[in-house]
Amino acid sequence: MSPLPKIPFAKPPKTFAEQVDKLKDHGLDIPDPVEAEFYLSQLNYYRFAAYCLPFEQNHATHEFQAGTSFDDVLNLYIFDRELRLLLLDAIERIEVSLRTQMAYQLSHRHNTAHPHLQSALFHDARTYQVSIDNLTDDVSNSREDFIKHLTDKYQEDLPPIWAVVELMTMGHLSRWYDNTRRRGDRQAIAKTYNLDESVLNSFCKHLRSIRNYCAHHARLWNRDFTFTMRVPSWGERVLIDSFHSDGRSIRKLYNSLVMTTYLMNIINPGHHWKQRLIDLIDEHNVEVGRMGFPVDWKTKPIWAV
Repeated sequence: MSPLPKIPFAKPPKTFAEQVDKLKDHGLDIPDPVEAEFYLSQLNYYRFAAYCLPFEQNHATHEFQAGTSFDDVLNLYIFDRELRLLLLDAIERIEVSLRTQMAYQLSHRHNTAHPHLQSALFHDARTYQVSIDNLTDDVSNSREDFIKHLTDKYQEDLPPIWAVVELMTMGHLSRWYDNTRRRGDRQAIAKTYNLDESVLNSFCKHLRSIRNYCAHHARLWNRDFTFTMRVPSWGERVLIDSFHSDGRSIRKLYNSLVMTTYLMNIINPGHHWKQRLIDLIDEHNVEVGRMGFPVDWKTKPIWAV
């Protein structure tokens, strides 16, 4: 079947007041149009509309379910925003911990400050070269005093690994870990978290996607992820017994939150990140099933307070 012919986009831009009227015409209850107009002047109608979808009874006409208010949609938007910020907090801590373990384990296991300059330690030559090129660019462009000191004083092509890891993004870190040739090296890093290296490797790749969504302020709460993490089949029961992998839920956020909580309990057990997540869900009273949560999620061992 040939594609339909394209037509010109003829919809005119609408004022913020007209956007409010459009939402009202679709059945959204807006007690304070002035306040709604203010929020739309800050949020962008197109962005706000994405959070309207769960409240629509007819997606073709965008007609809202009876009794849906502007505040209901705004509550969901605020929840998603605060969820992204909470996840960024955890991702930062996980990323810093992984940097530390990558530098420590590779340097000690191979008795060198520069394992990243030994191509034999990495299995794909093309990926290694891209990683080295990216790292070289990051070092050259860095304005960090410690990087400048190391490059000015020492003759090696790059600073030692415990310095350059501080320039690695989550994406770069994930690629270095994935490309590490020896399973024993990857396993030494994963052992810190009582995980198999294949599980940690998979989660690092998945976490890279989550971080990108969070950093670019994209909708997160009910997203289907293209690249999903590998759910481990063995390990600590508090982790294994808390996953939910029925049907479409495997592509949702729930399992990611389980693994994030598990890692946060190891990396920073006194931080109460788990409780902050539970409180956020309770405060906004969102439909967690759209994030892949099982009905009995609070009975799972990872969520025990």
